[in-house]
Amino acid sequence: MSTTLKQLIDNSRQRLAPLYGEREASWLVRTIIEHIKGWNQVEILLNSDKDISDFMIGEVDKAIVRLLANEPIQYIYGDTYWYGMTLKVAPSVLIPRPETEELVDIIVKAHNDLSDLKVLDVCTGSGCIAVALATYLRFPEITAIDISSDAIDIANINADNRKVKINFLVDDATNLPMSLNNFDIIVSNPPYIMDSEKSSMSPNVLDYEPSLALFAPDSDPLKFYKSIASFAFSALKENGVLYFELNPLTADNLYTWMNENGWSDVQMLPDMYSRTRFMIARKQ
Repeated sequence: MSTTLKQLIDNSRQRLAPLYGEREASWLVRTIIEHIKGWNQVEILLNSDKDISDFMIGEVDKAIVRLLANEPIQYIYGDTYWYGMTLKVAPSVLIPRPETEELVDIIVKAHNDLSDLKVLDVCTGSGCIAVALATYLRFPEITAIDISSDAIDIANINADNRKVKINFLVDDATNLPMSLNNFDIIVSNPPYIMDSEKSSMSPNVLDYEPSLALFAPDSDPLKFYKSIASFAFSALKENGVLYFELNPLTADNLYTWMNENGWSDVQMLPDMYSRTRFMIARKQ
């Protein structure tokens, strides 16, 4: 008995909806078909009454089985669309989030009239921030650091795919070399989820994304921020700017620490959900 594309889509959505909800299930099914056939939403609609092959049915089923095991679709297909770019991702790097798009947007809008800025991205992961800034700022000189060599491998691929030049280094955010200095911008989205938050996290994050890039110890949840900010106090040029993505639960404590440790111009900004998510600190 033949199966049309519409029947396959409806069946797949019904399988995914109990776990993901109707809206996300629909998006997931469209994404699966886009990766298998290369069809956009209009092409899917135009082909909805056509019979599909057993091969396609099998490929869709394999993807759904993995999704029902909570595996992120970005890892299933090895890419994600973020800040106008398709980026390679793998289980060695975090899947870039919409909040981090907001952080990049803040930086680009603040500096888009300047050229040849010297930029450092700490805890670069997939390289998403560094690659976006290399793409949208005017001729920046960018260095990006991560402790994971596997992450740096992914970041290098993303830079190559976008044809941007970035100096990637394997190094520890808590012990950055002082030979790196004279930056106009230092930016970081470091590990900031406290271990005590694990119980409230969804399985697709907890079971699949790299814990090295996610978690900071409950005993010192500001560990990475303190190290990077202390380094930045020396490594930034006069009037250079430090940008952080934050954990809203520890943002107030970081603000207090920054003001107690020599930073006099510190701003906290909300994300699209009105949670305190970003910090801007200028060296004066």
